Amino acid sequence: MLSNYLKIALRNLLRNKTFSALNIAGLALGMATCLVILLYLQHELSYDRYNKQAERIVRVLFRGTVQGEKMNEATVMPPVAQTLKKDYPEVEVATRLREAGAPRVRVQGKKFEGDPAAYVDANFFQVFTLPFLQGDAATALQKPNTVVLSKTLANKYFGATDPLGKVLELEGWPVPCTVTGVMKDVPDHSHFHFELFAAMSGLPEAQSDSWMRSNFFTYLLLSKPKDLQALQAKLPQVVDQYLGPQMQQAMGLSLSDFRKQGNELGLILQPLTDIHLSTEIANPLAPNGNIQYVYMFSAIALFILLIACINFMNLSTAGASKRAREVGVRKVMGVAKSALVAQFLTESLLLTGFALVLAAGLAYLALPVFNDLLGVQLSANLLDRPDLWAGLLGVGLLTGILAGSYPAFFLSNFQPAQVLKGKPGPQTRGFGLRSGLVVFQFAISIALVVCTIVVSRQLVYIQNKQLGYEKEQVLVLSNTGALGQKLDAFRQQLAQDPRVRSISRSGFLPAGDSWNNNFFVSPESDPDQMIKTLRYEVDEHYIPTLGMKVLAGRNFSPEFRSDTTGVLLNESAVKAFGFGENAIGRSIRRSLGKGEQQVYEVIGVVQDFHFRSLHEPISPLVMTLSGNAGDLIMKAGTSDLSGLLTSAKNQWDQLTASEPFVYSFLDQRFDQSYRAEQKTALLLGIFAGLTIFVACLGLFGLVLFSTVQRSKEIGIRKVLGASVAGITGLLAKDFLKLVVIAIFIASPVAYYVMQKWLADFAYRIDIQWWMFVAAALAAVCIAFLTVALQSVRAALANPVESLRSE
Repeated sequence: MLSNYLKIALRNLLRNKTFSALNIAGLALGMATCLVILLYLQHELSYDRYNKQAERIVRVLFRGTVQGEKMNEATVMPPVAQTLKKDYPEVEVATRLREAGAPRVRVQGKKFEGDPAAYVDANFFQVFTLPFLQGDAATALQKPNTVVLSKTLANKYFGATDPLGKVLELEGWPVPCTVTGVMKDVPDHSHFHFELFAAMSGLPEAQSDSWMRSNFFTYLLLSKPKDLQALQAKLPQVVDQYLGPQMQQAMGLSLSDFRKQGNELGLILQPLTDIHLSTEIANPLAPNGNIQYVYMFSAIALFILLIACINFMNLSTAGASKRAREVGVRKVMGVAKSALVAQFLTESLLLTGFALVLAAGLAYLALPVFNDLLGVQLSANLLDRPDLWAGLLGVGLLTGILAGSYPAFFLSNFQPAQVLKGKPGPQTRGFGLRSGLVVFQFAISIALVVCTIVVSRQLVYIQNKQLGYEKEQVLVLSNTGALGQKLDAFRQQLAQDPRVRSISRSGFLPAGDSWNNNFFVSPESDPDQMIKTLRYEVDEHYIPTLGMKVLAGRNFSPEFRSDTTGVLLNESAVKAFGFGENAIGRSIRRSLGKGEQQVYEVIGVVQDFHFRSLHEPISPLVMTLSGNAGDLIMKAGTSDLSGLLTSAKNQWDQLTASEPFVYSFLDQRFDQSYRAEQKTALLLGIFAGLTIFVACLGLFGLVLFSTVQRSKEIGIRKVLGASVAGITGLLAKDFLKLVVIAIFIASPVAYYVMQKWLADFAYRIDIQWWMFVAAALAAVCIAFLTVALQSVRAALANPVESLRSE
């Protein structure tokens, strides 16, 4: 029976080549797009799940609000881990991680560029699944000045030599370290990526009992996953018991009085598997994803697959008249309705099978491009991924049943008495199911076009917004600490170059990776009014180098020794302190603990500038004088940037030939901050184009069947003098009506979705009417061209051919 179904299905597909090609092409594109998106979603949702105990691991976060400024910090205080382990039985293991930069390494006289390093507690490998290849995970980091290397790093330093017991000299570390273990590389889908783990016991800061500083990433292994909520409810008492007394001692302000001012401080727990897709947490260990984009691309995958299925249903039901007599004869011969349903479902699954094979090939070809766009490494190797086999077959089976079920029941319901007399089978007149499905297709396509326009315009707005500083022709020279005492000579040589306008030194940059420093201060007139600000440590050249404006007072100057206790405030800080227009000469103070304070005098007010993402409003900022650390920031006054860089590199090589010359452009660092939005705009444009193309394939098929069914009508109209344009308009207007209806449905949906997306930006565009008009015109024009392509062909046909049988 099955072989008979397959033979009939193949014959029918070959008999209707155009219909089959359209269906296979539409389904293949839809499934290929869906498959690629599903691979991406699987990648995003797989982060940190390689840990065998992932469901029981949580990270402790520091969250608070100070004078309206919110804090969501991934780091907490040194004693948090030990305290929670000691006081709460829900905590099975508590461990910490502290970033250690990327120090250069010397091994047996050879120097190596630095790789990401971190201090961790000795029990770190009890929590995270990082298998050891050499050494004992339980004891490797129990002693100070011991390190564990990744397999890649061990091979880099020692080659085929056994690394255990070997000594590493790390630049800036006081004591050499001994290698006590080698582990497998940290998986790509981890929220941290370190090549070297050092014993936390060798870090003096780790022994601190201070609850007033937070530099440690702290993780808990809970006894049971459900303990998270119970432990979370107990954390406020931890803050009251431990943070409160130290706050009173350091700042002279009780925690209760602090809260009465509308402020709050506390600890919260975050599941390990939620970390990668969290965007609101500061100081991530690696670039995070975005749960909003996961939702968005999930919806796009579903809609594209639905559109492909709708095409199949529309084309199958539209072509039902061709098979009406076949159904009638089969029923007269005694074939049961269930057998007819099985026959048509078999045809659907066979066609879907062909499309699935083509979709797998298209996805395989598209993945390299997709990987480049997103900066990921997705793989569709079926030999290495049995789960892909299951996924592909599942998508194919689901698509075949979903796309073929309605046509199968539609065709099997034909009445033999009617169809054998030449009467048509069941019809859907007016705004029936087929029309509704066309409207759905184009509504999704138009909504995606609107979303693409809005995202693109927001990116243009970001690129052209006045930031309060100049980012063009500003070079950032990193790695300058490698010059040591020669740095001043290098800086002076650069300053003498006529192509250099100004040079500053600071690790605080308004774009890209930057140092970060929370600064809790209060106006001297109201010591209980503590304000959370950020502190930038800059030199006197920082303001002119970045083209910032001093609105009141003056910039730092070497002529004033008192500037070591002077500060510059941005406009937002002036408002937060309540200084109004009389900020110059006012004072702010910072508690140093044990009753000691540091008083700063305001010497200038700087115009607000965007030193964080445009997702966030400008917050209070305090600038203090310090030019002893950080990168060199150079403002070029020439278009010959390549010549300037060549000259700077030559000077660098003369001072230290063994260290690399590393530079970046500030405008490029700014652009990289919005890479996720740029990718989203590009992908939305691609997916919008694909949905329109797939929808137009279905529309073309419907027009094709419509012109065949109305061929005699077209012939008669031509004989009676109808023009080609008139006939084309007649055939096109019914379909264009559906597109217009889709426009009215898609517009409010797209408006709502984009308003939600734009709400994530503190500075954003307004959604304007022309965006919807542009999307509507694009959809109408594309739909008309699709309809006209076949309509004109039908209108130009010789009427004798269609009227010959009359």
